[in-house]
Amino acid sequence: MKKYQLIANTIKERIIKGIYPQQSFLPKQEELAEEFSVSKITVKSALDLLEREGFVYKESGLGTKVLSNLILLGQHDSPVNSFAGLSAENGSDRVSSKIIKFEVAFPSADLCEKLNLDENDPVYEIIRLRLLDDEPLVIEHTYMPVSQVPALSKRILEGSIYSYLHKKLHIKFGGVFRRIKADLPDKYDRQYLGANESTPILEIEQIVWTNSGVNLEYSRSRNLYSNRSYIMVETSH
Repeated sequence: MKKYQLIANTIKERIIKGIYPQQSFLPKQEELAEEFSVSKITVKSALDLLEREGFVYKESGLGTKVLSNLILLGQHDSPVNSFAGLSAENGSDRVSSKIIKFEVAFPSADLCEKLNLDENDPVYEIIRLRLLDDEPLVIEHTYMPVSQVPALSKRILEGSIYSYLHKKLHIKFGGVFRRIKADLPDKYDRQYLGANESTPILEIEQIVWTNSGVNLEYSRSRNLYSNRSYIMVETSH
């Protein structure tokens, strides 16, 4: 986890505990930079993250204010525009992965279209159960071109794929298209998430591309409707 994410998490905990009350102003960026022994740029990145997640609001010329809408925030809510991944959002010490399927195959016609591939370009087909504090949370169905993600292994899949992409392969994300929808459970949801035949499932379908415009990932992340929701914050600036 990057420094600005650690700082954001610390400030978030203080907000939740009431150390920084709702509608109060946070300490100035200079003070936070001194406290955490980082640059003002790092603090700004942390505050930008908190603003995207709906914890604070920057008032021009006044400072950063704690918002009063936190009653809507659930324990496992995730920002819909997050690029961080589950491990970065919750802490790698709390998140673990069970590999259900890990194979290399040729893509279907539909997958070729989603990832801009030729039918002879092999892809990783990955199904993982992600656990938070050893409790099942999300099932991820992920497809990535082998040519773009070399040497992917079970050891990497047991941790954070995104960490491997960023730190080892030095891949930077350029953007993501996401669609959120409700669905009925499939066999994996019933077996690994404990869903019954009619339990509503929330699914995020996404295509992630790199900063050079290459489609890197097509995935579907599925969870019980009661276990996780997604938040979006819009501001006027």
